[in-house]
Amino acid sequence: MDVTSHGVPSGAAARPPGGRAPVRALFRERWFSTLFMTDMWERFSFYGMQALLFLYATAPRAEGGLGLSAGTAGALFGLYVSASFLAAMPGGWLGDRVLGTHRAMLGGALVIAAGHACMAVPARSTFYLGLLLVACGTGLLKPNLPVMFDQMNPGAGSAQRQAAFSLFYMSIQVSALIGPLVTGALGERVDWHLGFGAAAVGMVFGVLQYLHGAPTLRGARTGPSRPLPPAELRRLVRGAWAALAGAVLLAAGVWSVGGLPLHPVLALCGLASLAAPVWYFRRLLRGADLGEAERARVRGYRRIFVPSVLFWAMYGQLGSVFSLFAREHTDRGIAGFTVPASWFQSAHPLFLLVLAPLFAWLWLRIGGGAGVLRKFSAGLLCAAAGFAVLATGAWFAEGGEVKVSAVWLLGAFLWMSCGELVFGPVGLSATAETAPEGHRSRMMGLFYLGAALGAGLGGQLSHLVGVLPLWVYLAGFAAAAVVTASLLSRAAAGGATRTAGRDTAGEADREGGGESAGATGPGTGQGTDPGAGQGAGQGTSQGTAQI
Repeated sequence: MDVTSHGVPSGAAARPPGGRAPVRALFRERWFSTLFMTDMWERFSFYGMQALLFLYATAPRAEGGLGLSAGTAGALFGLYVSASFLAAMPGGWLGDRVLGTHRAMLGGALVIAAGHACMAVPARSTFYLGLLLVACGTGLLKPNLPVMFDQMNPGAGSAQRQAAFSLFYMSIQVSALIGPLVTGALGERVDWHLGFGAAAVGMVFGVLQYLHGAPTLRGARTGPSRPLPPAELRRLVRGAWAALAGAVLLAAGVWSVGGLPLHPVLALCGLASLAAPVWYFRRLLRGADLGEAERARVRGYRRIFVPSVLFWAMYGQLGSVFSLFAREHTDRGIAGFTVPASWFQSAHPLFLLVLAPLFAWLWLRIGGGAGVLRKFSAGLLCAAAGFAVLATGAWFAEGGEVKVSAVWLLGAFLWMSCGELVFGPVGLSATAETAPEGHRSRMMGLFYLGAALGAGLGGQLSHLVGVLPLWVYLAGFAAAAVVTASLLSRAAAGGATRTAGRDTAGEADREGGGESAGATGPGTGQGTDPGAGQGAGQGTSQGTAQI
């Protein structure tokens, strides 16, 4: 990629005034193709493994599975998703202070590939080790990828950033669509671990192509934004080696006694997944390196953090409860062929692929006309519609004697995809705008922290699947989403009213001052530098004003 003499990517330097380069121009940039190809292969492995995880966990041991109950398997699935998001907190910190975004992404990709390779080994111990490695690698890669996007594409506005992230979503869904088809066919029809091995091969391709495009991503822009002092870095390295040695000794001790009971481990890890996000949020607010204005930004972020928790709790059901519905309650026969239950997981990326251009156009069309709260309210209503549709299908299939049409499940996936296209790009964009200087990766970790808390909560709630009728369980989520969406709409309307009141009062003050001092003409107020006020607003509360 060509770079100007000022160290700015040539694509950015060539933008028309105002930074309004067409979003499609990004596809001509080598760095962009490297990023989305890396994420594309990571999504192949993620969705491919996710499609098998719940089904493998609930399959009888005689069929090569783990033989877990639906509730326990749902808790395991939720814990894995939560751990992946929780790992984004230290992963974001490492990207900010130690590794930089380039090395953090490369390390994350390598760890993910190693994790999938462990899951391909037909042994229970390597399976759980693989889950842990995939979660840790995801925590390194995911929060640093959108930060690198901003580093390589400076000056993008809010609407452009949301549109670009929507197109990014569209690009990576191609292999997310293929992943469950490949791993599902191999895992359900041949051998579970062969399916996990296919996910490992996909991630190896991702690592290779990232290494091929790495020269376009190296340099000062992708290094640590706030490097640790040498003395602190040495202490960190010594602590990391000590922690690794302790982990190896602990693993050896657990292996020597034949392992640990799964249920207590799941319960303890589940509690940790609920407590860790709260601790991290408080620690971030109390950090000495944040000024009062920066703390105000983080506090304002709570208004979109809370509804994010509910949405991601619902999202966490896609790979567990939705898979259960596909296997137990869906008529999967087509002309004598039984569709593997895992293949229905491809519906979600398919809908994302089809709808992403529409949402990208929508964000550019409405620009800043709708605040983040209103958009999140719409996203929650989409999720509520999806769960209401599936709850209706589950009601018809209650008792397990009748299997319903796949249309119910596909309709639920469609509405949930609409919800994700709101929470994903808009949430990432709002987080990037809110982030204090030098804390971008950590703030991206905060975005994924909401997903971690939601996934952990959803995983614990999945124990209710064996207690409540399935349609009641799903309807409860739908009702909670509708109530939260209405509260967000009221909060957004109240904020708009207060803003209008302040604007009216300010206009009256300006008119009064103009009459007493003598008006100098209609262009006086506009003749001052408009960028001064704009820049001040963005420098102190960027993103939070729209919230």
